[in-house]
Amino acid sequence: MNIIDKLFGKKKIDETTGAKASVLAVLPEEIYESAKLELQDIVAPSALKIESKSINLGDKIARTFFIISYPRFLSDNWFSPIINLDKVFDVSIFIHPVDTSLALRQFQKKVAEVQSQINVREKKGMVRDPMLDTAYQDLEGLRDNLIQAQQKMFDVSIYITVYADNDMDLYKVENEIKSLLESKMIYIKPALFQQEEGFKSVMPLGNDLLNIHQKLNSEPLSSVFPFISFDLTSEMGILYGVNRHNSSLVIFDRFSLENYNSVTFAKSGAGKSYATKLEILRSLMFDIDIIVIDPEREYEYLSEAVGGRYFNISLSSDHHINPFDLPIPREDESAEDVLRSNIINLVGLFRLMLGGLTPEEDSMVDRAIAETYAIKDITPESDFSNIEPPLLSDFEMVLAGMEGSDSVMNRLVKYTKGSWSTFLNRPSNVDINKKFVVFSIRDMEDELKPVAMYIVMHYIWVTIRKNLKKRLLVVDEAWWMMKSEDTASFLYSIAKRGRKYFLGLSTITQDAADFMKSPYGVPIITNSSIQLLLKQSPTTIDVLQKTFNLTDEEKYLLLESGVGEGIFFAGLKHVAIKTIASYTEDQIITSDPSQILSIKKAKEDMERIETEGKG
Repeated sequence: MNIIDKLFGKKKIDETTGAKASVLAVLPEEIYESAKLELQDIVAPSALKIESKSINLGDKIARTFFIISYPRFLSDNWFSPIINLDKVFDVSIFIHPVDTSLALRQFQKKVAEVQSQINVREKKGMVRDPMLDTAYQDLEGLRDNLIQAQQKMFDVSIYITVYADNDMDLYKVENEIKSLLESKMIYIKPALFQQEEGFKSVMPLGNDLLNIHQKLNSEPLSSVFPFISFDLTSEMGILYGVNRHNSSLVIFDRFSLENYNSVTFAKSGAGKSYATKLEILRSLMFDIDIIVIDPEREYEYLSEAVGGRYFNISLSSDHHINPFDLPIPREDESAEDVLRSNIINLVGLFRLMLGGLTPEEDSMVDRAIAETYAIKDITPESDFSNIEPPLLSDFEMVLAGMEGSDSVMNRLVKYTKGSWSTFLNRPSNVDINKKFVVFSIRDMEDELKPVAMYIVMHYIWVTIRKNLKKRLLVVDEAWWMMKSEDTASFLYSIAKRGRKYFLGLSTITQDAADFMKSPYGVPIITNSSIQLLLKQSPTTIDVLQKTFNLTDEEKYLLLESGVGEGIFFAGLKHVAIKTIASYTEDQIITSDPSQILSIKKAKEDMERIETEGKG
């Protein structure tokens, strides 16, 4: 007799007492006495103890329940909260069709009984019973549907077996399932003194040994559809990770949503850059152009690996961006609108560069920018395709001729003649006409980083508007931009307007508290159809819980998650996710310093070997 036979066959008889043994011991000599080890012997528990309300399966405890009562109406997806519980359990559903002629005879008898009760109450002069009236109407309506073949009757059994490590955990799971079902007026009971039969009925053997049925017609039965586990698996899109709940693949296309934006929040070292680079690498396979603003030089190796362009923006860099560059108007835009929008953005830039402007200075700067364009014959009527944009020094010259500009001039001079002049006061010489482009601002002074990010994003925005193409703009460490109202406002405007230009904005930050403090923090989140929350610190979790309306269970999940684990939101759905990369992908996108050093050493060794071979 093999192990499965012992588990599901007849109970052994105790030789001394003649009683049925409740423990089926699995002895090594019994396994090997036939000199044959089967799969059943490997997977079977070491012992089985059957009690009145539970079964001990080795080091696990199991308890089987059955549904005994349903409400008058069953809503769609009422089973969904149970299926999607993050617990270990099995569900078995047995559906036995009932012969319609037999059901009609039973209904005829039941209708007569209810009608008789109503008549008796009327003769006695008693008040009408609403429950009897409702039951009569329901029975009559269902009988009509059965006669017309619009409905069928079924005997339905639903059994649930839950598992736990100890009695306390089992009690908690039982209460959780009971509360979820009872909130919908669905009641369950444990299979008292029938746990063996209940356990066998839930096993994937197709045997209903409990035979506890409830009659349901076609309509409510359809609401029991069990295949409702949350997943984000679609036919199109990229692989973001694995669903931690059911191990399904999280495949999604951000360009299928109402907007293409995403936000990522995680503490340092939680894997946010790793997940972002993995998305970039996979997005490139779908002909999506990627532009990255990299504050920590984390994307350089990825850029090299995929043949992208890497621009290092610093005071000593050879790469320059002229903030006065103008985009060529699209077919649905006028030159006047483009010029006006660019002037407004430049006022915001100068506000940031000069440490704020008074209302008078703000008006003066606005007028000076317009005149600076005018000296280059750039007006609302101009053709922007063949123009030479002005430089910051041209703006300084115009400003110098204005009355009351001394304060602004004193603050501006460091950008035109001082140590910072190499950064801004030169024509643009960068070209982002490549599948993958990275702008690094790591070597830029901290004081200038918000300015640099604003200028880079403004240049990217100008370039994006020139031609319509599927693009993704990644802003890593976005909290830098949230430090200033002008940079935060500009980031929000891109999040709001990007869809028009087929642009998805990915905002990544580790400082959730600073991000939320900005008046544009929450609006950026609400304008992002995708949100990725990875492991969080206790200091920020309460802010995120309030913002994303997380349950306490989701809150603790984020606190206890490992690297690359968290919650993935897409539209109205969200799942627990784990980011997984292949070996090759991992070698390209890793942020682990030890791995990076190993890869660097391997490259140096290979170059040395190649050099020695040539010599």
